[in-house]
Amino acid sequence: MARRRDADVAIRSIDLSLARAPRSGPDARVVDGVSFVLPHSATLAVMGPTGSGKSSLLAVLAGADEPGLGVVGGSAHVEGIPVRNPGRAHRTLTYLTGYVSQSAGARLPARMTVADVIGEPIISRDRRVNQRALAVRVATLLDELMLPLGAATKYPYELSAGMRQRVVFARALVLEPRVLFADDPFANMDLEVRRAAREAILRRRADYGMSAVVVTNEPDVVRDLSADVLVLRGGHAIAYGHGTDDLLWTPSGDADHRLIAS
Repeated sequence: MARRRDADVAIRSIDLSLARAPRSGPDARVVDGVSFVLPHSATLAVMGPTGSGKSSLLAVLAGADEPGLGVVGGSAHVEGIPVRNPGRAHRTLTYLTGYVSQSAGARLPARMTVADVIGEPIISRDRRVNQRALAVRVATLLDELMLPLGAATKYPYELSAGMRQRVVFARALVLEPRVLFADDPFANMDLEVRRAAREAILRRRADYGMSAVVVTNEPDVVRDLSADVLVLRGGHAIAYGHGTDDLLWTPSGDADHRLIAS
């Protein structure tokens, strides 16, 4: 069932510029003047070389706590909430979004079980949550992402890298987010599991209109998710369009088609 929405689109970014404050010296601009619109129930793939600003853009849009990284120009709204100085709305922003950061599977808390890791976004907001209902939700996500139910009682260090990545993915989906932000989410997954993870995105897109922003340099991911594409280089948008075969390139980026050819 579709959820009521107040915003007309999932994300609207207008000349968004981001900078990271180093320990010494002036701020370093990492994203410069990026504009795009992501409708509800749609997917955007952000592509480009290492250091192009992909992960920084994702973190800011997701409302992640990234010390020293912030908006220095333009604006962006996620489900109608500004990412620049959101104030009290920041908690709402993190509730409406799911976030899979880069290499998040390697940074899971060692002293929490898999069930605790996945359920933490719910428990942190309501400690009186029905534990039986939460256990059912966790078990459903484990099954959907092809993890054995026995994994719920294990600790992250007992799992393979691919299994930990699926735990992170499940955690990002547990609140049924309106927008999923995922940085290289299919890393360390074999082909069958990748298919299940992509189906999880498509299912939520169809069931309640979830949108997604995925950082990837894999054309097959773009194709499977029927995604729009934003190509970054050096913090600048150099191409935008639907799929990898229908991109409008800026004059400065016309020679960089190889960025998405891998």
